[in-house]
Amino acid sequence: MRVLALLPLLPLAAQAIPNPQAPPTNPNVDAPPTNPNVDPLPSDSSSDASATANSTAIPRPEVMHVPFQGNDSLPQSPDFYPSPEVQGTGDWADAVARARAYLADFSLEEKVNFTTGVGWGGGRCVGNIPPIGDKFPGLCLQDGPLGVRQVEFASAFPAGINVAATFDKDLAYQRALALGEEFYGKGVNVALGPCLDIARTAAGGRGWEGFGADPYLAGDLGAATVHGLQDKGVQATAKHFLLNNQEHFRTTSSSNVDDRAIREIYLHPYLRVVQADISSVMCSYNKERQVWACENSYLLNELLKHDLGFQGYVMSDWQAQHSGVASALAGMDMTMPGDSTFNSGWFWWGANLTAAVNNGSVPESRVDDMAVRVLAPWFRLGQDAGIPETSFNFFDQYDPEIPEKVNVRGNHHEIIREVGRASTVLLKNNGALPLNGWDIKSIGVLGSDAGPSPRGANGFVDRGGLEGTEAMGWGSGSVEFPYLIDPLHALQERGRRESFTVDWSFEDWNLNVISKVATGKDASIVFIHSHAGEEYITVDGNMGDRNNLTAWDNGDAVVLAAAQNCSNTIVVIHSPGQHDIESWVDHENVTAVIWAGLPGQESGNAIVDVLFGDYSPSGRLPFTIAKAREDYGVDVIYEDNSTTPQINYTESIFVDYRHFQQNNIEPRYEFGFGLSYTTFDYSNMQVSAHGSAGQDYDAHIFGASVQPWLHEPVYTITFDVTNTGERLGCEVAQLYLNFAPESGEPPRVLRGFERVNLEPGQTETVTVQLSKYDTSVWSAEEHRWIRPEGEINVVVGASSADDRLWAALPPLA
Repeated sequence: MRVLALLPLLPLAAQAIPNPQAPPTNPNVDAPPTNPNVDPLPSDSSSDASATANSTAIPRPEVMHVPFQGNDSLPQSPDFYPSPEVQGTGDWADAVARARAYLADFSLEEKVNFTTGVGWGGGRCVGNIPPIGDKFPGLCLQDGPLGVRQVEFASAFPAGINVAATFDKDLAYQRALALGEEFYGKGVNVALGPCLDIARTAAGGRGWEGFGADPYLAGDLGAATVHGLQDKGVQATAKHFLLNNQEHFRTTSSSNVDDRAIREIYLHPYLRVVQADISSVMCSYNKERQVWACENSYLLNELLKHDLGFQGYVMSDWQAQHSGVASALAGMDMTMPGDSTFNSGWFWWGANLTAAVNNGSVPESRVDDMAVRVLAPWFRLGQDAGIPETSFNFFDQYDPEIPEKVNVRGNHHEIIREVGRASTVLLKNNGALPLNGWDIKSIGVLGSDAGPSPRGANGFVDRGGLEGTEAMGWGSGSVEFPYLIDPLHALQERGRRESFTVDWSFEDWNLNVISKVATGKDASIVFIHSHAGEEYITVDGNMGDRNNLTAWDNGDAVVLAAAQNCSNTIVVIHSPGQHDIESWVDHENVTAVIWAGLPGQESGNAIVDVLFGDYSPSGRLPFTIAKAREDYGVDVIYEDNSTTPQINYTESIFVDYRHFQQNNIEPRYEFGFGLSYTTFDYSNMQVSAHGSAGQDYDAHIFGASVQPWLHEPVYTITFDVTNTGERLGCEVAQLYLNFAPESGEPPRVLRGFERVNLEPGQTETVTVQLSKYDTSVWSAEEHRWIRPEGEINVVVGASSADDRLWAALPPLA
């Protein structure tokens, strides 16, 4: 969502301690050239006459494949009308029935109030649905994915990308329970998270908010997050639907993706959260094949409401609505923040939606369905029984009418620290780790990322700047730190207890000082970082998306300076995603490398737990780290002079590790990779089939892709994991499918993962079940899920490149 913070945004640089003799490198280095695929296009505009009020179901058109070369024939998103009415099936039956009965005596104007926010700044929350007399108390909607945004006495949780690195559904759930407690305690009805954007590009600005580059990883962790939030009575919102995968041109561009990639990659996480009974979905800023996402009937009516059988409501991202009638007929149910642009005072809906019903442009049944969809989650989660009064004002923290500010943090620092250390990925270890504080005499701590910001933890608005340690990205997905434990603080506490000395330097641009501190130390720990976020803030020339993948603040040079003077140099990376580490990763004195992501308020404690072996590293990469930027195959479009930049997803289903394996590109570290302080053995894999070929998929059935028979287990795979080392540790066992080459699939696709905690010598049997859906691919030609011809193999190991167990799936009876 695009939300400006309260304080003025200043053009502040991101480097910490500039050195006139060593100016920063050009922040635009490595940025790819202009988009070569498109010519400028004439301006296009939305039309409220794009569909009639009494549209009947249109015969399904052939979904066009994206023309990947040039734009002589731009791809067009197909239509799907009318918008499906909520069915009230399954766990939604009672709530939908209650909502319909409750609304029976509401006037048209009152029902429209459920659909239209009060306008920017018109309530206490970032988004507000107004009260309706004494019939309905209204709704408070508040960011975001890692905490309650811009309030006091709330926690700063690890980012979604760190949750992804845990590969742990239970930890994702426990984190979400704590998040839910905080949102509920602050009086929030609707939490604007989780983020389900696939990390398509390494430099993408908001990849840190989501759950990585794989749809199954994102889907399972997203579903666990939904369960956790909603188990605490808070409505969850999945965002950004759909194909909002870069910040440049996000409000003008068209994402052009073939139907197979939409189904297998980008829609799958939403399928999982719909199965988890998510309350709402936020449509995104961009266009999908030339049609705005928030008035795209293919995305909202066909994919989300018809094919996935979604029974909640679709809200717009903030200012992402571009029409009145068209967005209503295309399936959007709630406009946020209400006014068309901030403080404009003009609304696409509200009185205009009432007028559209009265003049026949929108059927009243559509407004009825909008209101039912908005009201049903309120009943389903028990919010009709009341929630705490909203105890903050997003727009005025000194509002005298606010009740006493509520401290909702509880003991949440414990789960924050646990996720922080469980998400720490050990990439390289030449025996340097774990450190023993009783055996070493001195350490050097180097780089500004090791210490506090001179501005304080919240010195930059919405975290839109970088000085000191990095623990969160910037934008509407950020929160206020209640405190921030930096690595130096935690290391000094450790040194005091275990009697080793700690020296440090934060002078990134003074390599002489860096070299001096590193010299003679038993270990030098170098902390480097980079930053990314949302496009409404530009940091050091980076407009949300990162311009380069190297370390910020001269970090790579700091590593080399330390390594030239200390034979035991350990590097810790705080980053929203991938880093280019090629300039130093093979240096003989770089003995260990850790990716620590964005771990939140307990950052320093979490990393020290891992460095000193209190916690054996078990994080796994939720993306691939390449040896060269061009190896990723896709990148952010940084320059484009056309009215509607065309972002062609030429890679189709070959995203991240799928691309590397399909094209035989050796990465530096593959998806799913991570080292431990112990070792594990895999053995005794058994595969059994216990289902029949059974029913045929019918795309015309409501909820076609979530039919129970399609997701019932038909295969059970078991295997043993044994801790063969001498330390307690967690292993992340990963199960991939290898389809026959003629299927068109990449060599491996993730289909299951389990994190197991094992004592030395302990063995645990891991069980993974697969459904017909899991063993299917999407056929764009037949418009259905099919089991492809040829053998399907199960591959089990500790990463996407590990194949220590391999077996064929038997045919179903």
